[in-house]
Amino acid sequence: MKKYTAEEENQLQAYKTAVDKELKAILDWWMSHIISIDQLKFNGAIDNTNQPIANASIGLVLQCRLLWTFSTAYSSTKNKTYLAFSNTIYTYLIKHFTDKVYGGYYWSVKQNGEPELDKKQIYGLAFAIYGLAAYYEASANKEALIKAEELYHLIVAKSFDAINGGYIECLQRDWSAIEDMRLSNKDHNSIKSMNTHLHVIEAFTKLYSINNNPAVAESINSLLSVFLNHIIDPKEFQQHLFFSDNWNSTTSLVSFGHDIEASWLLYESALVIGNLNLIETFKNLAIKMANVVAANRDVDGALFNEYDVNTSILNKEKHWWPQAEAMVGFFNAFQLSNDSTFLAYSLESWNFISVKLKDNTYGEWYWGLNEEGKILDKEKAGFWKCPYHNSRACIEISTRIKNLLHQ
Repeated sequence: MKKYTAEEENQLQAYKTAVDKELKAILDWWMSHIISIDQLKFNGAIDNTNQPIANASIGLVLQCRLLWTFSTAYSSTKNKTYLAFSNTIYTYLIKHFTDKVYGGYYWSVKQNGEPELDKKQIYGLAFAIYGLAAYYEASANKEALIKAEELYHLIVAKSFDAINGGYIECLQRDWSAIEDMRLSNKDHNSIKSMNTHLHVIEAFTKLYSINNNPAVAESINSLLSVFLNHIIDPKEFQQHLFFSDNWNSTTSLVSFGHDIEASWLLYESALVIGNLNLIETFKNLAIKMANVVAANRDVDGALFNEYDVNTSILNKEKHWWPQAEAMVGFFNAFQLSNDSTFLAYSLESWNFISVKLKDNTYGEWYWGLNEEGKILDKEKAGFWKCPYHNSRACIEISTRIKNLLHQ
């Protein structure tokens, strides 16, 4: 067990104090802006000056990430304001997103609460499990746990590929086959993706942490094998992103944010199910993946967006969420390796966020910077811009430092 000098303890304590303060600021912003003044509906999107964007759809991912965020914030801080807000989020999710005919949840709803897109995107359903499980943990609302478990069984029954392993990206509302499986317009139309599998295992891990169901543990074990055998390149320690049904990679892109995020999430999954062999395997992988990501940072400590191996084209945009995941991924590597270089990387990520991404006028974080270093003209909140990555980074760093200093 590493012993810290007084200087190191002061550094860690200052980091914890900063992220605790930032967590409160993030949550205050979302409570102030994501629900309309009349408190009757959620805003689907908010611009950089805190103005609601008219007629913006409310996405399942946003709703479920909100549920996870405020439920987890309550579990972490015991601030009852966060639990009350999570109750509001949960009520809206169940009332407006539930598909009462075919089961599961709609991908999005209109501002008036009516369903909009009739498809079952497994990525979104995974976040529903993630949010519902966290809400049950915070509220002890058994209905939420039942709904999370029902959704787990639906995903396994309808999306699991019993021949090749893993999960199919998307299905029609009635769970039949669908031609366009893309998560968003910028994604490839592939039957399987790293991104969906990462968040399915994340959701299953949260569910198993509260219900200890052996079937869920086996699903997690199977997914860890998928990452080892198909998704993570065994030589480069980077992830392939899109696949055919039998796991042939269909693109040459690398996502630095997803690599650093996976480095700590997969280790956590192995830890939660208690598989000693996999714990050691993913511990080593976490350090190796963090090293590779670190080698691809900019001089300011920030992560670039993507790199195309075949064309050697580097997307130099710096989005908010990879920087948040870098805070946690590098700190996790620091804990696993006792190499203080990783702590420095985590702190550099936080410094970049503090200086470049935090909006000191209107609150929250900008979407990111373009290749010239200017703020991207994109929404502050929306279908994909949620309080999940940044609040989780703050909670993770605070909790990890607390545990380290109290060992």
